[in-house]
Amino acid sequence: MPIALTVIVTIIALLHGYFLVLEMFLWTKPYGRRVFRMSAEQAEATRTLAANQGLYNGFLAAGLVWGLIVASTAVLWFFLICVLIAGLYGAATANRKILFVQALPAAIAIALLTLA
Repeated sequence: MPIALTVIVTIIALLHGYFLVLEMFLWTKPYGRRVFRMSAEQAEATRTLAANQGLYNGFLAAGLVWGLIVASTAVLWFFLICVLIAGLYGAATANRKILFVQALPAAIAIALLTLA
């Protein structure tokens, strides 16, 4: 597997691990509220939804790591496409910044995977 592909997939997996921690464990803490620009009341009211979302981000991270460990392009294709779709949907419905943080890195990784 090309080094550039391994590096970007690792970065994407680490980002999704960070999203898991942020959404599952830091959502109602000052740092989490600051990142998502929420009041304590908003964070508490959406805590369960955020934890669920964080769990899904953890599954994406795990799938990407699995794909790297077994060097499976099929596994990487599946999880990178999932990340791309989630990023596009998040950018369209929640915050355009998600396009650059989630969808763009996935698109770059998919392009590199195509060349591999």
